[in-house]
Amino acid sequence: MSDPDKKADGLDTPNLWTTRPVEETRRLYTDWAASYDAELTAHGYQSPRRIAQALAPLLPMRAAPVLDFGCGTGMSGLALRAEGIAPLHGTDITPAMLEQAKAKGIYDALFPGSPGAVQATPGQYRAIVAAGVISLGAAPPDTMDILINALGAGDLLAMSFNDPTLAAGSYEAQLQTHLQAGRAEVIFREHGPHLEAENMGSDVLVVRRL
Repeated sequence: MSDPDKKADGLDTPNLWTTRPVEETRRLYTDWAASYDAELTAHGYQSPRRIAQALAPLLPMRAAPVLDFGCGTGMSGLALRAEGIAPLHGTDITPAMLEQAKAKGIYDALFPGSPGAVQATPGQYRAIVAAGVISLGAAPPDTMDILINALGAGDLLAMSFNDPTLAAGSYEAQLQTHLQAGRAEVIFREHGPHLEAENMGSDVLVVRRL
């Protein structure tokens, strides 16, 4: 008999890649915060590194910071710092995850977020990073609207769609509405490893606000 508390993809957490109420998502990540880094590292989590490497050479050359939206425990922040990306701010809706990120000492500023919102005005950040955030089981497709609208012209949104999110179609459709309306353009897109141990991939995207 299968264990209902073990994910089908092998991670020892409830099934991540399904829609759920925001408070349930917050509870899931609160319970997961202490073991999150070790567990994802053991499963070969590659999207943060791939996003940072894609973003670094494309960043607008100005002094504004980069925002790590849904920064979690700071795994994405570590990847961004490894590529020399600074100053770096981070935000997350789960306090327990933010505590883990704070302990890493890699952010110039950290602040709690609110579901369905971003504490940013156009031009405040030269890029917003959402590593594994705009996806099934995390933030809904319309989060993309909020982040794109928080960018100034020429600024960037770097994000990933894992394979289950790509299969869902709704996130890709949300992106296409912005592209077709001329609000944004994709300047980088590449499929590659997401969780290597699970043979799961992701598209890494860098989107420029027009």
